Amino acid sequence: MKLMAIDGNSILNRAYYGIRPLTTRDGLYTHAIYGFLTTLLRLRDEEKPDAVCVAFDLHAPTFRHKADENYKATRKPMPEELKMQVPVLKEVLDALNIPRYEAEGWEADDWLGVMSRRCEAAGWDCVVVTGDKDSLQLITEKTKVKLVSTRMGQTTTKDMTTESFREEYGFDPIHMIDLKALMGDGSDNISGVPGVGEKTAMGLIQKYGSIDAIYEKLPDIEAKPAAVKKLTEGEESARHSYWLATIVTDAPLDFNPEANTVKAPGPEAYSLFLKLEFSKLIERFGLRQDGPVSVEREHASATVTVEQVTDAAKAKKLLELWRSADHISLLTLSDLTGVAVYCETGDDSAVMAELFFDRYEGDWNVLLSSLFSGDIKKVSHNVKDLMRLLLANNLPAEGFLFDTALAAYLLDATAGSYDLERLFVSYFNEELPKPLYLDLDAFALLGNRIAAEASFNSYATAVDALYDALASKLRERGQWELFESMELPLCRCLAEMELAGCRVDAKALSDFGELLSQRAKKLESKIYQLADGEFNINSPKQLGEVLFDRLGLPHGKKTKTGWSTNADVLEKLRWESPIVDAVLEYRQLTKLKSTYADGLLKALDPDGRVRTNFQMTVTATGRLSSTEPNLQNIPTRTDLGSEIRKMFVPEPRNVLVDADYSQIELRLLAHISGDEGMRAAFLSGGDFHAQTASKVFGVAREDVTHEMRRRAKAVNFGIVYGISAFSLSQDIGVSQKEAKAYMDAYFATFPGVRSYMDRVVEKARADGYVETLYHRRRDLPELTSSNFNLRSFGERVALNMPIQGTAADIMKLAMIAVWKRLKSELPQAKLVLQVHDELIVECPEADAQRAATLLAEEMEGVARLSVPLTADAHWGNNWLEAKG
Repeated sequence: MKLMAIDGNSILNRAYYGIRPLTTRDGLYTHAIYGFLTTLLRLRDEEKPDAVCVAFDLHAPTFRHKADENYKATRKPMPEELKMQVPVLKEVLDALNIPRYEAEGWEADDWLGVMSRRCEAAGWDCVVVTGDKDSLQLITEKTKVKLVSTRMGQTTTKDMTTESFREEYGFDPIHMIDLKALMGDGSDNISGVPGVGEKTAMGLIQKYGSIDAIYEKLPDIEAKPAAVKKLTEGEESARHSYWLATIVTDAPLDFNPEANTVKAPGPEAYSLFLKLEFSKLIERFGLRQDGPVSVEREHASATVTVEQVTDAAKAKKLLELWRSADHISLLTLSDLTGVAVYCETGDDSAVMAELFFDRYEGDWNVLLSSLFSGDIKKVSHNVKDLMRLLLANNLPAEGFLFDTALAAYLLDATAGSYDLERLFVSYFNEELPKPLYLDLDAFALLGNRIAAEASFNSYATAVDALYDALASKLRERGQWELFESMELPLCRCLAEMELAGCRVDAKALSDFGELLSQRAKKLESKIYQLADGEFNINSPKQLGEVLFDRLGLPHGKKTKTGWSTNADVLEKLRWESPIVDAVLEYRQLTKLKSTYADGLLKALDPDGRVRTNFQMTVTATGRLSSTEPNLQNIPTRTDLGSEIRKMFVPEPRNVLVDADYSQIELRLLAHISGDEGMRAAFLSGGDFHAQTASKVFGVAREDVTHEMRRRAKAVNFGIVYGISAFSLSQDIGVSQKEAKAYMDAYFATFPGVRSYMDRVVEKARADGYVETLYHRRRDLPELTSSNFNLRSFGERVALNMPIQGTAADIMKLAMIAVWKRLKSELPQAKLVLQVHDELIVECPEADAQRAATLLAEEMEGVARLSVPLTADAHWGNNWLEAKG
């Protein structure tokens, strides 16, 4: 039998500081609870314990506090955002039937000590889960400690057994107490022996085993005279520190391992998880309730009539109803063989229409053409994907007035997931049934069709319920215009771009891949020669051993997985050995080969074109991203990376026309900050980076060197991203002091930028969010966090998001304008790709000049700013050539 005993405060605390803040719609912080529960699930799966329990500290003095008023006296108060989560976590544990233990006068550590020893007495194994090293003293052959660390949302664990402890520390686990007695513990304000640090303390315990042995031999121990003096004078402190650091394993606490065996969660857990909006955890904890959920009864408060559309006469009747309705809400199956349509017919009545290809006796395409024409106003979920599906099947894709996924994204751009299940829980505190309709096999002969159809209807009804909730919220927050004029029209534009795709020269790409392979092979031989032997270059562990152990290059700290060999580490070692340059180039070649040369070939459709999927609800700034394949990360800074762009070509007798914004984010900074000097620089039309260098370095414009301009450019763009002096120093290869001097000179040159930065952060702190010129929002709960790192992150986002987000908004408006104008003026031209600040059009060669002019006009004229937007347009026989 095995017990998993969890240090509740420790794991909750680490989750709080390691995970980005999450709140429910009612404003309750939940990220620490969420992190605790995900850690619990992970460790439960890893350890498969027979019993689980959690120990907590109470907010009351323990016997240690009463004996020493300085004990833990330096600890900061618990942040309010964490404090509010403690009682909620306890409620969650009670609902999950996981026993918890706490007692006045005793710490959670003492509970863990009692638990481990009672387990051993009963013949059980015990796993102590904690983030604190205090519990390492509990390790025995029957008790191991699992150290948990959560950082940047990632949780890692480290198993500490008697063997691994001895290997790391060089003595038995019980003497962790002796180590603390000498070196102290700053987090608990245990003083130890003043002046004795970790290195000295470790050496003494490794040699003598305990403080008793050390003091028995004093002054005749192997230590420096100064250390002997400190130990002699600090004996009383050492003895007291030993007492404070000792976990009481025989405390008179009521605990029996058998009372903690794993039990099924209570029925109240389901509703509690819904209230906390933990929809993803409901299934993982086995809380999902069986049976269909009557969404229509709960949220439409209507009598719903279900209509199965089997013939043209029924279809005609329903089409007339839908045309006269304010709107209908619908979902389709992924192959368009089924449609569920919900339509209100009055204050207390509605019709749910079930349309299935295999039950319809009329012309299916005629029915779909009528349904998706512009005279029926439609609400759906992920409209862009549905439009692409319709257009790919030569069906109309008109009349869409709302997209519940896009609306939810605008209301919370950092939620990460906008599936209907999660949204329904979030807005209505109720769960939808499993989305069986997503599996087409469920509708097959051997599938569970009745359940699949029920879920299909429930989700279509959920779309309607969400429409009401989301639309009113958008209007309330002043974001309806953003949704209606930008996000929704962009759906059709992107759907057509995805269908059009980009032609790729498959032979040239294949030849390029072969060239990369040959060059990588030569580098491989060179690396083996320089390393004096073969090894797996792609293995960071083996590479680290070669570079730092075999070749003796300067190194940083060794982690449990070995030496770090990331790009930043290797860049600093370029001058130490020729093998470093060879490894960096090898990595570049193999990345180009696998990701782009091979990856693009695999992604090619039979017609020789590659079709990406533009993601509209991924980035927090509003920028588009692309997947399957990702065409927005094609490297451009190296000659080889640029070669990839050569592979993107037009059809015969066509050209590619490329236009990109010039320094759009800096121009927006000038406009939004109102800095007169920056505005004047852009209005003059000169080289902005050179002008900045001239002012920052105090030299005449004609005396600006290439290096000065490079550094000024780094400062210009770094400021937009809220860069620190340290980061800037790393980017441009100067000291931190010099980088700070550049930034100070920059702010002296453009004082309006500094005042804007101060202003925007303060406003964000007061409002709880930042927004773009077009009212795209990003909530920033991090700004009120007591965690310095999270607060600093929030400040950087507050500085950057209004600029980068507005640039994304302007690009979206430009795409819509270009797309519309191409349709009316150059119908043979197609918008085929968008990459950051760049648009690419494919058109007949004869139309190249007109397309270039059109692109520049629409991109430059789409927004009215106090400084000009400029877009440079060129064309050519491939993407690289079209860049000009």
